[in-house]
Amino acid sequence: MENIRKRSEREKEETAKYAVTKLARDIVNVGDNFQRAIDAIPAGAAEQDPALKSFLEGVTMTERELLNVLDRHGIQRVQPLNEPFNPHLHQAVMEIPRSDVPSGTIVQVFQAGYMIEDRVLRPAMVAVAKGGPKLAPAPEGAAGPATPSNENPPPR
Repeated sequence: MENIRKRSEREKEETAKYAVTKLARDIVNVGDNFQRAIDAIPAGAAEQDPALKSFLEGVTMTERELLNVLDRHGIQRVQPLNEPFNPHLHQAVMEIPRSDVPSGTIVQVFQAGYMIEDRVLRPAMVAVAKGGPKLAPAPEGAAGPATPSNENPPPR
């Protein structure tokens, strides 16, 4: 009976945490469209046109408010630029040859990812560097998924 009670409590907590998942998957696309609208305005153009500047400020404020609402419900945007690739959080769309950054580093983000509490709502779509120096191993006790370590990993 005790196990059933604990399981029921755990299921109740998870339902409360993740109840907004379906709605959140649809809403994050709205956030993407706000970001696309902001990115579509050329650098410096807003300073030259007061109407465009006002429009950009409105879109930016609306996006910020959307992100605040999502954050209040446990949903965070993931912008992993210059971070090591993690297949649990990111979806690699392409590899870009780069010798100036370590191999396996995210060098371009095509679409931001989102997390709901501790789960991936949508992985970030990214481009990963290829051909640079190898990434340094994560320090002991670092957060993240455990990966098997080999003294001499096979060449790629």
